[in-house]
Amino acid sequence: MVDKEKIEAAVRLYLEGIGEDVNREGLLETPNRIARMCEEIYGGMDEEPGIHLSKQFAVDNNEMVLEKDITFYSMCEHHLLPFYGKAHIAYVPDGKVVGLSKLARTVEVFARRAQIQERLTSEIADAMEEHLHPLGVMVMVEAEHTCMTMRGVKKPGSKTVSVVTRGRFASDMQLQNLFFSMVR
Repeated sequence: MVDKEKIEAAVRLYLEGIGEDVNREGLLETPNRIARMCEEIYGGMDEEPGIHLSKQFAVDNNEMVLEKDITFYSMCEHHLLPFYGKAHIAYVPDGKVVGLSKLARTVEVFARRAQIQERLTSEIADAMEEHLHPLGVMVMVEAEHTCMTMRGVKKPGSKTVSVVTRGRFASDMQLQNLFFSMVR
């Protein structure tokens, strides 16, 4: 749970630390705005992803299901700068599927935390395995990191891609290739 008072105090100190006048008209409400923003962008800290994956439906086939281009925004835990992009989730059901919006909600839960992309990718796959028990899962996350594009090396447009395979996807290259061809 976000402690708004601590965030407001920290923002005031931060602004003073960079040489700003915290009593300047444009900054008077900034600490409160930042605290409210933190409730939104770090809201996944208090949310359990299993809630979204608990509503399941029986199916007869065990063919791959792919939800691609799930847009997300997250905050790099190293610099507290945004990274954003698309997540692609595929799974081979074992008699059960979830609603497609539930996959997007699962991505949101993990993206709305101080995060690194590699962990985000694994946490999505872990949640799928834990709550849906599919025969296989593959998650690919493509993101642009503002800690690389607006500071440091300053390479706008560069993307980081992370992939996690589990179950059938880990051992079946043909299934992996089908995933990649469908994502592109």
